[in-house]
Amino acid sequence: MLVRCASALFAAVLAVAAAVASATPAGAGDGPSAVVFAYNRFGEDQTPVSSLRIDQLESHLEDLQAGGYTVLPLPRIVEALRQGRPLPDRTVAITIDEASKSAYREAWPRLRAAGLPFTLFVGTDAIDRGSPGHMTWDELRQMAAAGVTIGGLGASTMPLATRPLADVRSELRRMADRLKAELNLRPTLFAYPAGDHSDAVRELVAEMGFTAAFGLQSGAVHAGADLKALPRFVMNESFGGIERFRIAASALPLPVSDVTPEDTLLTVNPPPLGFTVDTSVGELSRLACFASGQGRTALERVTDDRVEVRIAAPFPPGRARVNCTLPTADGRWRWYGVQFVVPE
Repeated sequence: MLVRCASALFAAVLAVAAAVASATPAGAGDGPSAVVFAYNRFGEDQTPVSSLRIDQLESHLEDLQAGGYTVLPLPRIVEALRQGRPLPDRTVAITIDEASKSAYREAWPRLRAAGLPFTLFVGTDAIDRGSPGHMTWDELRQMAAAGVTIGGLGASTMPLATRPLADVRSELRRMADRLKAELNLRPTLFAYPAGDHSDAVRELVAEMGFTAAFGLQSGAVHAGADLKALPRFVMNESFGGIERFRIAASALPLPVSDVTPEDTLLTVNPPPLGFTVDTSVGELSRLACFASGQGRTALERVTDDRVEVRIAAPFPPGRARVNCTLPTADGRWRWYGVQFVVPE
């Protein structure tokens, strides 16, 4: 459901941005920023929603090597954001969720041959069970010894937002203890399973010592963003084409503040989404927002820099996304995305 929503939203954004003849300079209002990609499985045709074809992966890696990007380890990017230090334009990070066997057999050899660093977010229960679709601890030890950054994805990798906090705390501790026991490390980076998070879960993740946590909402990470809920662009078979990859890899942040509602776990549906935009990014009349299942939304400019998104209808239970974009003069896009959790 999440991938289908993201795909439809991206197609709508493509159509609108292509129709914009002029926009704002790409450099306006920018501090350090980067794009983080989220991969999962590779070459698993039976799971195209979470898998990428091998030829698609190879085209991504070729483009990263030849397309004017700087691929950096994710911890280095996070540290630059925390300290406000500059990053090269078109900085990119690669992340892989779940520690699948195909990530070990297909993705890692290609990434290693290309000399590209990446972060692997690990869910520990499947490895402890010896699930045939996942890596073994010995394989993970090989990757960690080779310099792959290991992050946490929970123990069960089940979504966390609607679960009791005591259960979430117990699961994160179990995950951290298993990674310490098997790999002799404590992860400092975390990825929310399925991208779901709530205000309470975000605070718990920070309390437990993670320096940054990542969702699956679209957008570029930047120095002003909430380090407890950083965005990533999802790559999968259906929407892993090189055109989409290049657009995402060149994305710029759309800096927002005073976002309502503060909690992505909805208590009011449709949510009264509003935010304040740094007007140095350009003319907000070109801003467009898209809601999953509903297409382009109406926008109301409350003040020069305050925008309210008029979502027409309630979202069905599950996950829902809103993506807001602002095209730039040189064909790049500024992104702000949010993923809501809609309770049953």
